[in-house]
Amino acid sequence: MKKCSEVMTKEPVCCLPEDTVAKVAQLMQRDNIGSIPVIENDKTQKLVGIVTDRDLVLKIIAKGQDAKTTKVETVMTRQVVTCLAEDDLQIALNAMAEHQLRRIPIVNGSHKILGIIAQADVATRVNQPEKTAEVVKEISQSNTK
Repeated sequence: MKKCSEVMTKEPVCCLPEDTVAKVAQLMQRDNIGSIPVIENDKTQKLVGIVTDRDLVLKIIAKGQDAKTTKVETVMTRQVVTCLAEDDLQIALNAMAEHQLRRIPIVNGSHKILGIIAQADVATRVNQPEKTAEVVKEISQSNTK
């Protein structure tokens, strides 16, 4: 089984808690991505949250908030499920399925962001179609717990 470090997209686009939601939306559009890790600052790159396109739609647009003045820290998820770079990929896949996540940040022991694994990374970098199908199915199932 591969390690998370072998499958992750390295050096993901990140933002800061004080960035505006509008700036983050522009980054998502520019890089065609659905989530952006939020880091403490550029020096430590410590992961403190994650913001998704769904967060922007449900917490900003649907509520009529101003994207140009609303800060990322008000809409980001603070309790982020992560994996370590040296973890087996299966640990990340299990976490993605259990928590119904389409992407999972990869960090080091100091919680510094190193990369991110998305469904697309699993599909394109793991030569196991059955595994990919299983992960997508589990992530997409409605939560009936």
